[in-house]
Amino acid sequence: MSSTSLVYVVDDDASVREAVESLIRSAGLSARTFPSAEAFFAAGELPSCLVLDVEMPGLSGLDVQQELAKSDVQIPVIFLTGHGDIPMSVRAMKAGAVEFLTKPFRDQDLLDAIQAGIERDRNRRHDAVVFRELQKCFALLTDREREIMALVSVGRQNKQIAAELGLSEVTVKVHRGQIMRKMQARSLPELVRMADRLGVPPKKG
Repeated sequence: MSSTSLVYVVDDDASVREAVESLIRSAGLSARTFPSAEAFFAAGELPSCLVLDVEMPGLSGLDVQQELAKSDVQIPVIFLTGHGDIPMSVRAMKAGAVEFLTKPFRDQDLLDAIQAGIERDRNRRHDAVVFRELQKCFALLTDREREIMALVSVGRQNKQIAAELGLSEVTVKVHRGQIMRKMQARSLPELVRMADRLGVPPKKG
């Protein structure tokens, strides 16, 4: 696990916070601890992985998970609980939790869950960067090029596009070349995947 990764721990039990923090640091990771959900939210920072106690005074761990989802804050969450039950764990996992561990837990189980959470967050951040770059490329297209890209992405041939838009096939070919260059697409299948990622054309319904 990378030494640049950060793990936040929220648990109202000081001994658990200290033990988990020590374990995390022993794995070469940075850690910050909070005694309550309110203290975590007040910090105003976004971790790459969050270890959460389920039962806490004030906001519970499941409440925190809901609040994060409402704010569209995508943080991998690992739950710790001393009194977990199956419905509670199912609810947490359905809401996207990485793992639901019952105290006392094996150190390696928590470290494995943290590693999985950090990897999930790393992939999410990478995907977000790629998507932003796609959006920048798409912004370079003219309205006509966007129109043609939408038709290309649903399988229209140059001749069909030309007829539909009242253009010559040569003009359509020129536009397609410009689209490929601006989108930095190396092949037609790659351009189609880009269009799908960007929601081009927009889905009806």
